[in-house]
Amino acid sequence: MTPSVIELTVTAEDRRVAWLATAAVGLSLVDAAIPSPLPGVKPGLANIVTLVVLARYGWGTAVWVSALRVLAGSLLLGFFLAPGFFLSLTGTTLSLLTLGLARHHIGGQLLLARVWLIPHDGVFLLTPVFAAAALVFGTINGLIAAKLLAEPAPSEMPRVREEIN
Repeated sequence: MTPSVIELTVTAEDRRVAWLATAAVGLSLVDAAIPSPLPGVKPGLANIVTLVVLARYGWGTAVWVSALRVLAGSLLLGFFLAPGFFLSLTGTTLSLLTLGLARHHIGGQLLLARVWLIPHDGVFLLTPVFAAAALVFGTINGLIAAKLLAEPAPSEMPRVREEIN
């Protein structure tokens, strides 16, 4: 009995998702290195990539890039399956859903924190702080994404071999 070999074909779309997810993970790592006055208050730099991907390549690609960012970022930062992972996953999922519905995602994260981490309604007293942070950082990220979207889209992501040569 000979072992079977499964060959996977890598498409240009696969390469694009990989490059974009790498950029998002890199920004997540930068984001994690920025000191925060309160847990959960951070710029969300990787959201810039998500906004650009959503506008240029659609929901499917944005979901892939976001999911890979949350998974790889949590593995690299050491909080895979920890509360921070689920908060990040919830925020990312709700952000993608609410971008289409034009609603705020911070409520979903606070609800998860209330149900799972802080079993007291006092957590909702932080809503103005988190909403203000989301407004400020969301505006900054949106402006950066708009600037990037003003640039022409690359027709194809660079290939690693071509860059090395």
